Order: sequence, then C-alpha cells, then structure tokens
Amino acid sequence: MSRRPAAYPPAYREQIIALARAGRTAKQLAAEFEPSEQTIRNWIFQAQADRGERPGVVTSEEKAELHRLRRENRQLKVERDILGKAAAWFARETGTIPPDSSRS
Repeated sequence: MSRRPAAYPPAYREQIIALARAGRTAKQLAAEFEPSEQTIRNWIFQAQADRGERPGVVTSEEKAELHRLRRENRQLKVERDILGKAAAWFARETGTIPPDSSRS
C-alpha cells in the first residue's frame, strides 16, 4: 500500500504562493522547486479562497471545521449506539422489559 507523501511546511507553501503573486507562473515555479505544477496551482487556488477572492469556495478554516465536526459526529454516533445497547442489556438484566420485546 502506498503512503501519502509528507506535506510541505506551511511556510514553504506561503513562499511559493508569494512568488506566484509576484508574477511567476505555476509552471516556472514547478521547474525550479519540488512541488508539481498542479500542486502549486491548488495552493494558489486555496490561498485565493482563504483571502476571499473566490466566493463560494470553502476556505481552509471551514474545511478544518467540517473535518472536526464530522469526526465528532462519528464519535457521538458510536457512543449513542453503545449507550443504547447498554441500556437494553441492563433493562433485560433487571427484568424491566421482556426479552426481545418489539414494543416501541
């Protein structure tokens, strides 16, 4: 299984983006530096979205929040399922509901 390459440091990305804003093309930057032309284009696009230059595009901050909320939602669903099973088990053990009851 292939591993994902290590991410470039944020300061490195910012330097590349600054060079692009100064007038260098993604192709020129890719020839001189390690990231691919498409990677550099992606960084420029995302930087423009983060600065509000591309309305309707999700910013990095919003992406991070969505990621955090989705992870939290998954965890809450797992906890809810565990609590539901535990409640059913304790109810059967104490005899407060008949086993395999189909009542709602």
